[in-house]
Amino acid sequence: MLTQNQLHTLLKSALFRNICLEDLIKLLPCLKIATKTFEAEHVILTQGTKVQYIYIILEGNVEIAKENFAGQKNIVSILPPSHLFGEGIVCTKERISPVVVTALTPVTLLLIPYERIIGGCEHSCSFHHSLIHNMMILLGEKNHYLNIKMDLVLLKGMREKIVTYLLSEACSNQSASFTIHLNRNQLADYLNVSRTSMCRELGRMKEEGLIDYYQNSFKILDEKKLHDALSMPRKA
Repeated sequence: MLTQNQLHTLLKSALFRNICLEDLIKLLPCLKIATKTFEAEHVILTQGTKVQYIYIILEGNVEIAKENFAGQKNIVSILPPSHLFGEGIVCTKERISPVVVTALTPVTLLLIPYERIIGGCEHSCSFHHSLIHNMMILLGEKNHYLNIKMDLVLLKGMREKIVTYLLSEACSNQSASFTIHLNRNQLADYLNVSRTSMCRELGRMKEEGLIDYYQNSFKILDEKKLHDALSMPRKA
């Protein structure tokens, strides 16, 4: 049985977009949901794990990371409550996870069998049409996000990487002021750069009046100059 707070977290999830609380309560039994809790630092999925569910974060934060054969980690994303993971994996033929998912804090997850979303149920719930529609949007958004991540990997200049990331976050939040979920170590891992060099470059950008920031809160002060920086890469 989900708590009221957990139900309201689900309402914020993109999978249940445009579904009201009353309909959500009717829909959940049809999805054959389950919940699981994990302690901080517990590895939820490893690379090579077969994935059978779509996971929605009810409480806590998780890290999605890719590890190479040398054991080096590159953060793909940090996900807060209401966000999903696994939706792109369960849509593949083999359903093998290419990433490691780790609980950064104590985490509670909602598990939904993929077949219960795309296959409907014995009661012919009309809500399943909304779920399938939302799933298609989610997969499109995930593809867009991965394209941005690929752009970051391909960029060579430190400032290019930082500017691309900040502009994409501003676009996602539809605001020049926004808060990110990554701390400085995580952001450096995400951008695949040195933390010291990254912090130095952020300081330069602040001194130049391009951005302002305090801890995880950022504000873009001069968007035009940030765009100009993308055509004038500079090394750390």
